[in-house]
Amino acid sequence: MLDRAAAGDASARARLLSRHRQKLRNLIALRLDPRLAARFDPSDVVQESLAEADRRLAVYLNERPMPFYLWLRELTLQRLIDLHRRHMRTQKRTVRREEARLSYLSDDSIRQLGDRLIDQASGPSRRLENKLAARRLHQALAELSERDRDVIVLRHLEQLSVKEIAALLEISPGAVKVRHVRALERLRRLIGEEDRS
Repeated sequence: MLDRAAAGDASARARLLSRHRQKLRNLIALRLDPRLAARFDPSDVVQESLAEADRRLAVYLNERPMPFYLWLRELTLQRLIDLHRRHMRTQKRTVRREEARLSYLSDDSIRQLGDRLIDQASGPSRRLENKLAARRLHQALAELSERDRDVIVLRHLEQLSVKEIAALLEISPGAVKVRHVRALERLRRLIGEEDRS
């Protein structure tokens, strides 16, 4: 599709820009500061980001500096950083420097992560166990290093592929897999420590 869009195919260009819309919306919903969430809808931020991507698409298609979704993701995060800066009065920084500031997790994001990491079996006692596990997960995530938390969030909340995470973090896919497994082990250990407390 990238080649067809580069060759001037308007329908390929439109599909290329719209195919990741929901994924980008989820990214914004995940990282939007709760103080701004009441004023801005993630869909609006995505729409502005896709409009910017449309303006820059020819340059991207010519250079292809990174996988397409990661390029869209970077444009979208830059839009979110600009929004945050305008409304929260922070100084200008790059996406890579500011992304750490956007890595906090809202309660809803923690619930989503918990849903993906914790067995969601039914039954009253099982639901109570899941609720307690989610609380422990939230506490354990807060104690994880930023590096470990990031790889878990990228993989399980943003649902990026190993290849995409590798390109984003500028490490090999094998290193991503090792980092992910180790982060999950540390998370399990922290949750286990909570259980013993």
